[in-house]
Amino acid sequence: MVAATGNGNGNGNGNGTSESNVVLITGAAGWLGGILANELLSDPLTPNVHLILADIVEPKAPKSAQHVVTRKADLTSKEEIDALFNTEFGVPDTVYCFHGIMSRGSEDNFDLGLKVNIDSIRLMLDASRAVRPVSGKPIRFIFTSSLAVYGGPLPDVVDIHTITTPEGAYGMGKLSSELLVNEYTRRGFVDGRILRLPTIVVRPGVPSAATSAFISGIVREPLHGVEAICPVGDSLESEELDKLAAWVASPETTIKNFVIAKHIPEEKFLPHTRVSYLPGFTTTVRQELDALAEVAGKDALKLVKFKDDPINRRIVGSWPPRFDNAYPLSLGFVVDQGGMVPVVRRFKEMVEAGLA
Repeated sequence: MVAATGNGNGNGNGNGTSESNVVLITGAAGWLGGILANELLSDPLTPNVHLILADIVEPKAPKSAQHVVTRKADLTSKEEIDALFNTEFGVPDTVYCFHGIMSRGSEDNFDLGLKVNIDSIRLMLDASRAVRPVSGKPIRFIFTSSLAVYGGPLPDVVDIHTITTPEGAYGMGKLSSELLVNEYTRRGFVDGRILRLPTIVVRPGVPSAATSAFISGIVREPLHGVEAICPVGDSLESEELDKLAAWVASPETTIKNFVIAKHIPEEKFLPHTRVSYLPGFTTTVRQELDALAEVAGKDALKLVKFKDDPINRRIVGSWPPRFDNAYPLSLGFVVDQGGMVPVVRRFKEMVEAGLA
């Protein structure tokens, strides 16, 4: 891990006054954190936003941002986390806790997963508990969790009351931190909001360490004209392509829901939990490949190579593929319409425009 360094290139009021919205994003050098920072700059409900962006590598400040501090920080260090709550912008009123070790990474390096996915989140919660924004209210603490918290026998359609029994180190870590966020919220230390994310497709950039990374890769790489490895089945004729289903959402909808999470009134959540899975839709690997062929032509399928990975299939197959969207929609979250084809088409347009 690295020592904290950083630079402040903001020109805000410097004292965290009530005239500004101060938002801390950890994991901000990642793809989602970077997009969220830009989205908050255009959010009419977050005027005069001051951003504190932190990660293990120093995040890039959005080009249009007038008030931003970037920090390269070891997010497993209490001292370096505490420093994020004492920048020139003062105490943040909202924290987006995005950092973590992804699913396959947690499974392969158990001890690092514990350190980052549980211990670090507790340090973040303790730092949030120890201070108060100028409003005097608890910090709004938005924690990104995962469908990996589910496992074992599940109903055909998961709802908000379905019991969580993870079957992997990543899901265990996320569920442990969910319990911490709920307890800190119950005690009034923070105002927690826990978002169980669908698999986000199509992710731009290089593949992540997530077990589900192939769900984006089998679309993203062919649209860039390069080969992709599908760890499900051994050919386009494999029955496994129809059997493995995933609960997914587009990047655009997911980012919208991150911003919406910030504005949900506390009383709208169930009284006993701050958990909500984000709304999504079900797709099989076969439906993904069919959408790729419809949007980019059947020749694009020639770039998908098959290398069956039983461990990958076991982990992804343990996650529920169907959810009841009623509860998250009642909170004000939004959902994609039209299945995979519109999602693939939007990503193709981004590739052609040089944006992905």
